[in-house]
Amino acid sequence: MSAHPVFLASDVHLGAAPPDHEKAFLAWLAATPGRASAVVLNGDLFDFWFEYVWGTSSGHHRVLELLKDVVSSGMRVTLLGGNHDWWGGRFLREEIGLEFLQDPMVRDLAGYRAFVGHGDGLGPGDRGYRVMKWVLRGQPTRLAFSLLPPRLGDGIAGRVSSTTERWVGPTEDDRRCARLLSDWAAGKLAADPELDLVILGHTHVPEIRKVDEGRWYVNLGDWVHHRTYVELGRGAPPRMVTVPAG
Repeated sequence: MSAHPVFLASDVHLGAAPPDHEKAFLAWLAATPGRASAVVLNGDLFDFWFEYVWGTSSGHHRVLELLKDVVSSGMRVTLLGGNHDWWGGRFLREEIGLEFLQDPMVRDLAGYRAFVGHGDGLGPGDRGYRVMKWVLRGQPTRLAFSLLPPRLGDGIAGRVSSTTERWVGPTEDDRRCARLLSDWAAGKLAADPELDLVILGHTHVPEIRKVDEGRWYVNLGDWVHHRTYVELGRGAPPRMVTVPAG
């Protein structure tokens, strides 16, 4: 049983995050072997990722090689698909060695029973997104998009991304979404006494909320503006850490 904590991060948005923030994330990731027992990347590691018939999204060679090295060191790295990179698959699993999941997971982390999900589509409201999510993740859409040349598909995705607007911090809509998800998480903890933690991302608003004794809601924040991650140690409450810009 490792004495090292589990490290969790979310919403890095590689390809759209400010360069110094991206540099800080890569340095943080490279230093995880020997410091963490496992790493969980809770969605939107990439501002866009898709595995096409003719290849994968471009521009991520550096982080992919680094992830492969971290996995080769013996570190378990779990990546949950977010609303920007849910379309991963064989390449991330077989070529890089990640545990890539497309749905939320319930897992024991550092002695805590934790529900971990990116957060998109959870909680009340956002009905328009729920419909769009169903369409974008449907088999016909995925098949049609997979036939595009990667450069064209990536270009289409880049034009609809609004990540760069978040460089200055969360919007009021982000904060409203954060409040809704925080309350949803508190309700989920109340409804399921076996859970100790609900861990989300998506809102870009870091938060650790103690819901009950030994039970917390955690939002991991982001690396577009805040550069935050959470350390989860055995017998210790969740700890939010801010990394200096690279």
